[in-house]
Amino acid sequence: MNAAQLLEQFGPRESMDYDLVIVGGGPAGLSAAIKAKQLANSSGKEISVCVLEKGSEIGAHILSGAVMDPKALNELFPDWKAMGAPLDTEVTQDQFLFLTTDNAFQVPNWMLPRCFKNEGNYIVSLANVTRWLGQQAENLGVEIFPGFPAAEILYNEQGAVCGVITGVMGLDKEGNPTDQFQLGMELRAKYTLFAEGARGHLGKQLISKFALDKDADPQSYGIGIKELWEVEPSKSKPGLVVHTAGWPLESDTYGGSFLYHLDDNKVAVGLVVGLSYKNPYLSPFEEFQRYKLHPKIRETFEGGKRIAYGARALTAGGLNSLPKTVFPGGALIGCDAGFLNASRIKGSHAAIKTGMLAAEAAVSAIQENRSADVLSAYPTAFQNSWLHTELNQARNFKPWMSKGLYLGTIMVGLEQKLLGGNMPWTVHLKHADHECLEPAAQHKPIDYPKPDGKITFDRLSSVFISNTNHAENQPAHLTLKNNSVPVDINLKTYAGPEQRYCPAGVYEYVEVDGKARLQINAQNCVHCKTCDIKDPSQNIIWITPEGGGGPNYASM
Repeated sequence: MNAAQLLEQFGPRESMDYDLVIVGGGPAGLSAAIKAKQLANSSGKEISVCVLEKGSEIGAHILSGAVMDPKALNELFPDWKAMGAPLDTEVTQDQFLFLTTDNAFQVPNWMLPRCFKNEGNYIVSLANVTRWLGQQAENLGVEIFPGFPAAEILYNEQGAVCGVITGVMGLDKEGNPTDQFQLGMELRAKYTLFAEGARGHLGKQLISKFALDKDADPQSYGIGIKELWEVEPSKSKPGLVVHTAGWPLESDTYGGSFLYHLDDNKVAVGLVVGLSYKNPYLSPFEEFQRYKLHPKIRETFEGGKRIAYGARALTAGGLNSLPKTVFPGGALIGCDAGFLNASRIKGSHAAIKTGMLAAEAAVSAIQENRSADVLSAYPTAFQNSWLHTELNQARNFKPWMSKGLYLGTIMVGLEQKLLGGNMPWTVHLKHADHECLEPAAQHKPIDYPKPDGKITFDRLSSVFISNTNHAENQPAHLTLKNNSVPVDINLKTYAGPEQRYCPAGVYEYVEVDGKARLQINAQNCVHCKTCDIKDPSQNIIWITPEGGGGPNYASM
């Protein structure tokens, strides 16, 4: 049954009205909710705020390195330490290494640009920080609905956003209602803020509908693949932050690794691979596994135990790729817009700050009895903020690094170290990531080592420890515009890159009656969005699955 038939048979939908609806319970969305309630309380005027989170609980889908700059948190909660925020491991040492196949060369710290230094920052589990923000939001009276994805955007008669519709529950694979069927609910709002993270399902629709990106460079993404390990006590160095560039990636492929030592013998390790890579045989997952075999890296993990795994796309285009963030009735905040600072590998402080700025604009408008208009005060406040200054100084980082490791390193060093980010020129990205993939005939397959089950692992055992779960009988949330494209174009021209860029074993080509067919194992999906970004035909569309599905990151 299609949506219209379901509505006709089971409608009308229930609806609820709020002053402010926020889509996404990550750092941006929760900070916006908290700030809105703080402002309402200080003015003595009640404002109703609702947060929708597609994960089974707040923090379930949060994945980040993460080294956190507390600058924005200081503004949101000046006494966060006394309040028990889980920022426990302060950075004590930075190392930046250039890796070759067998060796590692450390850059002297005096040569590092400011963006690579982490003094005063904290190594955190961003999932746990997010859970803490959720508790603060609820303490202030914010209504939080985990397990309820926003599936559709509501528009009023004038074409302005006026809320969202939550996803239908209880459909079988064919889209027919089961005994658990429940129609989605309309959540109507004076203003709606979208905080879905990188490549947000609804944010993507809004950018297209309102042409928010027409004056921006194409957005650029990376995929971050991460593991959490418990290492031998003798190898634990709480507060140590290690970043690397170079091997295992070729010099024309943007990327780098992180290795962060937390307390309790925990080490977070990951690899970020820019999704503008050219070689369709490249597998970010296998590159990450291979990276751990480097003698300088492997020594940390020998004798240790891998306890968690996850993957997530991140926005890396920076200021040049930032779309307009406002439209009638709402705004994009955090990584739904693309505020991450790729040069610092940090986005949580930007998410918190933009959430606060958007909330200030929305609350001011609501208190003036406005609704569904353009919150122009938000982008103006961003332009005048420290975050704009920071992103402006780093605006050329991704464009330079997309030109190769060596030229990129020289130019970033020149701009950030010698000029302090105050360069008189701007470099632009010209191509979306999916446009950069080249035909397989121009490349050779890459021979990756087989997993040893101790340091390196396969996809399925990795997905298992991400606690990913989707009901077997629900409609697939990974949809194709055209079912013939995978075989006729992707397999024929690009050797089936879906099999390699997906870090969760969702896509595989199988032979049925002597013919190739793309099989989609949607139940494995960790919601990283890489397929939606990198598919060379832009034929794969990621939509929200039934609420509560996907990974459950306990401490990532």
